[in-house]
Amino acid sequence: MTLTAERVRERVRGTILERVGDTPLLPLRSFEELRAELFVKLESFNPGGSVKDRAALWMVVAAEEDGRLRGRKTILDATSGNTGIALAMVGAVLGHGVELVMPDKVSLERKRMAAAFGARIVLTDPLEGTDGAIQEARRRAAEHPERYAYLDQYSNPANPLAHELTTGPEIWEQTRGSVTHFVAGVGTSGTVTGVSAALRPKGVRIVAAQPAEPLHGLEGWKHMASALRPAIWNEDAADVHLMIPTEAGLAMAHQLAREEGIFAGPSGGGAVVAALRVAQSEPGRIVVLIADGGERYLSTPLWE
Repeated sequence: MTLTAERVRERVRGTILERVGDTPLLPLRSFEELRAELFVKLESFNPGGSVKDRAALWMVVAAEEDGRLRGRKTILDATSGNTGIALAMVGAVLGHGVELVMPDKVSLERKRMAAAFGARIVLTDPLEGTDGAIQEARRRAAEHPERYAYLDQYSNPANPLAHELTTGPEIWEQTRGSVTHFVAGVGTSGTVTGVSAALRPKGVRIVAAQPAEPLHGLEGWKHMASALRPAIWNEDAADVHLMIPTEAGLAMAHQLAREEGIFAGPSGGGAVVAALRVAQSEPGRIVVLIADGGERYLSTPLWE
């Protein structure tokens, strides 16, 4: 993969996609008796509202660069929601059709947001989760290779590369090199593996958080032991692996809203729970990535 940050910026100059990245880093102030300082990187400030804007942009530009989108092919991918919204937004700006395969348990807000950007939505069995959506996307891509450019975020090297060349360097610059730990949840694993490639050589400890249960409510995360393994996932990219219960993550999302004024989704709550575990035992300056905002879960039990 030869894509560079400069090349991506050049391709989107003068569009809303210029605003992908450079998201704010803020301290958390309501937690006491910790050995480390806690900071959150708020990816909801991306134009599509989540961290997935980064990977989606890089995957589409990479597909343009290598010719996979020639012949007016439609972008195809499986998604639990946020990557779909991001791909739909990028496709709208760059002039590509987008078809998204989603499990029918995805929140109404995320379905409607992706459709608002012009994407076609294909729904799969909610009980099969994202794995069922992945299998359906693979089937469609295999049956109609002339129609689709299947980006496959779970094995696309442009996914972690986006974080290696943007998210990681941003964190290093924003903390002036003082970050000691980075914490994020594992879904496709692009964020963890990409930031690890950027920051681990600088001595930063990488903490990967997963759901504690196979059937969980931390949207966007994967319980790797029971799910289809993303090809880009490498356990060795993280120094610490933590398993986070759904209820703890949901409770933390509420706490962040009420005590910090940060409206986070379930995975953001889970990531902060993981960061707190580290901060209770290890000194330093911890950056935890909050992947999206709570507004796209208003129709779910999270906010009832």
